[in-house]
Amino acid sequence: MESGGTPRSPEDVFRDFRARRAGMIKALTTDVEKFYQQCDPEKENLCLYGLPNETWEVNLPAEEVPPELPEPALGINFARDGMDEKDWLSLVAVHSDAWLLAVAFYFGARFGFDKESRKRLFVMINNLPTIYEVVTGTAKKQTKEKTPKSSSKSNKSGTKPEPNSRVSKMPPPKDEDDSGGEEDEEEEDHENTLCGSCGDNYGQDEFWICCDACETWFHGKCVKITPAKAEHIKHYKCPNCSGSSKRARA
Repeated sequence: MESGGTPRSPEDVFRDFRARRAGMIKALTTDVEKFYQQCDPEKENLCLYGLPNETWEVNLPAEEVPPELPEPALGINFARDGMDEKDWLSLVAVHSDAWLLAVAFYFGARFGFDKESRKRLFVMINNLPTIYEVVTGTAKKQTKEKTPKSSSKSNKSGTKPEPNSRVSKMPPPKDEDDSGGEEDEEEEDHENTLCGSCGDNYGQDEFWICCDACETWFHGKCVKITPAKAEHIKHYKCPNCSGSSKRARA
């Protein structure tokens, strides 16, 4: 993010934060097989970078001192084979969260944010689940605790992202005569559902699919599954579960 000679707003920095976060979440979830392979312990110190275009890369740290931006945790590849895979991914997730905050508040200092601007930035960041929460499923567990009505699983297709419907589309229009009540509560529950790939909440006019192995919900676009394709899938496994199965057999 270049300053371009003009002050940047907390919203600009938050968009940068959210894009980098989305890229890192992809690396640790939907692209985990590729990420795992790139983190070869035989290579030099490697870092995981989230990029402003919602992609990620594993690369060597910047050579310039001091670097243009704060640097991520160094040498994440060295611990790959010495730890349980889930523990290793969780560790990388924690360091990724720390790096994202460092970058965001580096921009805040660089662009001269005052107390209120820094507070506004932190509130926006804090409304998103951390990468660690997404990777470990903590965010999903917290959502389930808030939505006890969505604990069963039955229908194949539905109108909202509930654990009782594996394939989901946008919600139907509300009945004008309905004063709110239970449907309003359910709508609020569905809005708390988080995508296992990008970590964003449920939104209208979005197609979702649930992994039959880990029961995590995903935007169809995040896992490259269309509604038409989903209709022919009997048991869907997300990239994370599919990748873990392949490595276990190797």
